[in-house]
Order: sequence, then C-alpha cells, then structure tokens
Amino acid sequence: MEKENMVKSVSRALWIIEIVSSKKDGLGVTEIARQMDINKSSVYRILSTLVQHGYIEQDEETERYKLGYKFLEMSSKLLESIDLRAEAKPYLRELEKATNEVVHLVVYDQGEVIYIEKLEGTETLRMHSKVGKRAPMHCTAVGKAILAYLPLPVVLDILDRKGMPQHTDQTITDKEVFLNELAAVRQKGYALDLEENEYGIRCIAVPIFDHSGNVIAAVSVSGPTIRMTDERLEQLQAHMRHIGQQISARLGYSEQ
Repeated sequence: MEKENMVKSVSRALWIIEIVSSKKDGLGVTEIARQMDINKSSVYRILSTLVQHGYIEQDEETERYKLGYKFLEMSSKLLESIDLRAEAKPYLRELEKATNEVVHLVVYDQGEVIYIEKLEGTETLRMHSKVGKRAPMHCTAVGKAILAYLPLPVVLDILDRKGMPQHTDQTITDKEVFLNELAAVRQKGYALDLEENEYGIRCIAVPIFDHSGNVIAAVSVSGPTIRMTDERLEQLQAHMRHIGQQISARLGYSEQ
C-alpha cells in the first residue's frame, strides 16, 4: 500500500511539473488543484517538496509557482552528453573500422560509468554492455581511465561508497594496489581491463577531457582475449591516445 502511495505521489509530482511548465507566468495552488481535481493541501505538499529540491520555484510577489532552474541545470548536462556523442562519433567509427572490435563511449556519473554509445564492430563478441547501462569503475578500463584523473578524495569516496566487488579472479580488490594502478594509468595515458570485469574480454581505454580540463568520459576498444593479446594492446596504445586527444580537442580541451 505504501509503495502504491509513493508511486501515486511521484505521478502527481510529474503531473504538477507538466502543468506548471505550460504557463510561463506560473500558476497558483488553487489553479493547479482545479486542473488535477485533487485537494489543495495535497498539491501544496508536493509543491513544497519540489521547491525544496529546486524543481519548482515560487514567486514571492505573486505566490505563483513556476519551473525551477534545476531543469536548466539538468538539461545542460544532457546537452553536454549529446554534444559529446555527436563530436565523438566520427572518431568512434574510425576506431571501429581500424580494429573491427566493439567500441564504447561512456560518461562519468555519480561514481559509475554510463554507456552512451556502442559500436559493435564486425567481429563476433558477446558483452553485457549496452547503451544506457551503468557499470562499475574499479574493474573496467573506461572506469580506470576516468578515475585516474579525478581528485584523490573523490576516488577514495567512490571506492568507499561503491566498494570493490570481485567480478572475476582478475579484479583488483585491494585499494592500495588499485591506487598504484591509477598512477600507472596517468603515466601511460591509457587504462586496461585484463578480464577484470568479464571473463574472456580485454579492453583498452583512454580518458576524454572537457574545455575546463576536467575528465568527463572515456573511450574503449573491447575484444576477446584471443584477439586482444598483449602485443595487440601494445599496438593500439598510440592510436587510442590520439583518439582521446582528438575528441577532447573537439570539446575545447587544450593540453598545456
């Protein structure tokens, strides 16, 4: 019953947002309640919560409610990720053509990575990854490529919050060993996943930086161990670093 009430409240909150967004000058509690055909006290409670989180704002003079700046903040983040996909796409295709392997583009979000693009390559490879899916950072090449360039307190906070669960017997689960691994990533400019997330799959990844010099994403090439040999990973390093630099440059990043 409690779950149903929660879902009902979420549904009403979204409905209120839609109603408020339709009026540039905002709406009063009475008008919103009338449109929704529910009592004013219920509408007021939901509005107060939305105001508290920045999704709705109340005009002090008119007392009318309108959309908050939180939506602008969220939409700008979305636009940034869409821009990233558009700017990265030609380089991802180039990588796919050069390697015939699976190519991923991920973004960093709240201690995890999210796949926002996946090119399948021409070779057969079964992977758990798909666009929109989240993945851990400690056992993926893309995660390591990003973590290596985040401030140490942020890295430690992520490791504490998310833990370092063992996905395979190759997963690094010791914090000190992992921090040394990140130092090596910074030195080399690329990260590896040597069957640390999925058995039989090896990956190489490079970070992507935005115009402010912040690491925001990573690109990887993944393939089966039989094809992604040490020798091949060695051969891919320079190309991968170059791709990362090109995409970063498209986002306005310039190396000092």
